[in-house]
Amino acid sequence: MGVDMSKYLTEFIGTFFLVLTVGLVVVGGISMAPLAIGSSLMIMVYAGGHVSGAHYNPAVSLAVLLRGKLDSKDLLPYWMSQLAGALVAAVIVRAITGQTFAPTPAAEASTLAALLIEVLYTFALALVVLQVATAKATAGNSYYGLAIGFTLATAVFAGGSVSGGAFNPAVGTGPTVIHALMGDGGWGGLWLYLIGPLMGGALAAAVFKAQGTE
Repeated sequence: MGVDMSKYLTEFIGTFFLVLTVGLVVVGGISMAPLAIGSSLMIMVYAGGHVSGAHYNPAVSLAVLLRGKLDSKDLLPYWMSQLAGALVAAVIVRAITGQTFAPTPAAEASTLAALLIEVLYTFALALVVLQVATAKATAGNSYYGLAIGFTLATAVFAGGSVSGGAFNPAVGTGPTVIHALMGDGGWGGLWLYLIGPLMGGALAAAVFKAQGTE
């Protein structure tokens, strides 16, 4: 298998297991769902970091591209692989549980509040990725997966009850598409999980450069 295909397959697999975990713990009503979600990302980051960089998130891929550590020709294939992984995972959750799922903001949350949560915690996630997985000063560290996974767990614990807790356009899109196609919901809130995380990823790249990190 060519190097490029290995990268794309890795992005598919990592995103698949992240979204599969999200779906199963959400549908199952697991009380410690954020810890399971963060742990699944941590595991997949350690499994695929040396192959693809283990983004599993279009917003992270955008941040890494703007930081200068992802070739522009890889951005669209990364996004397609991540979205495909999310879509397949949502289908598998439906096959296993008979239910669909999709992130949804809290009924009492304002649009601004939900958007801010998605922007800010995706910013935190992407900045952590840039600092622990792409910076020269932290090259070769053994904690990068733990830092990234626990950033996501923190985000879901703190902000999930407000915004729905995607922090990832693939997590927002794949489940929402299957949820809508099965007649269980609509598409109205999808923009939140596209615009918010991508803004957060772009902001993280800008701050990373402002910090003067190499």
